[in-house]
Amino acid sequence: MLKIILASKSKVRKKILDDNDILNEVKPSNVDEDVVKLSLLKEKVSPEIISKNLAELKANKVSNKHVDDLVLGADSVIDLEGELISKPNNRNEALEILKKLNGKKHHLISSVCISKNGSMIWNHTDRALLTMKKMTEEELKKYLLKISDEALYAYNVYQIEGQGRDLFSSIDGNENTIMGLPIEKIKKYLDNYK
Repeated sequence: MLKIILASKSKVRKKILDDNDILNEVKPSNVDEDVVKLSLLKEKVSPEIISKNLAELKANKVSNKHVDDLVLGADSVIDLEGELISKPNNRNEALEILKKLNGKKHHLISSVCISKNGSMIWNHTDRALLTMKKMTEEELKKYLLKISDEALYAYNVYQIEGQGRDLFSSIDGNENTIMGLPIEKIKKYLDNYK
């Protein structure tokens, strides 16, 4: 049976693979995402390109060490009217991000890359459009109190499969994409892989 290496320590991405019966082993890439993002932002590239580049970088880095294995790298970013919104480093940053998204539409972009022997052999990027309800600062603070640190720093501020759903008036897109892994496209590729 085909087995892949997941170049991510995301428990949600691992669970999506497990739930879809994709045999996998976790080997985090430990890429310094902030350094890469800053470099790409200086070049004025779009959030989508940043997401794609990070997914490929993670997959290739792990793939270099695992000859002949398929390695899956993934990255998700929030695109607010062309501005890249990164994961928060603390609860104050999380509140500032939620205030920025408050009452607005934004795109959640998830990119995936499969590499073999250090080179990308397939990639896909998907996006979802989310509209956040207009909320008071007090409501946003109450929401943050309900979220564990682990969830807060792992899910781009909101947990769509949990408490985060309540933040949105509309969600247009695939839930797995929002959680960081457009699994249907991955399955289709793996099914056809020879």
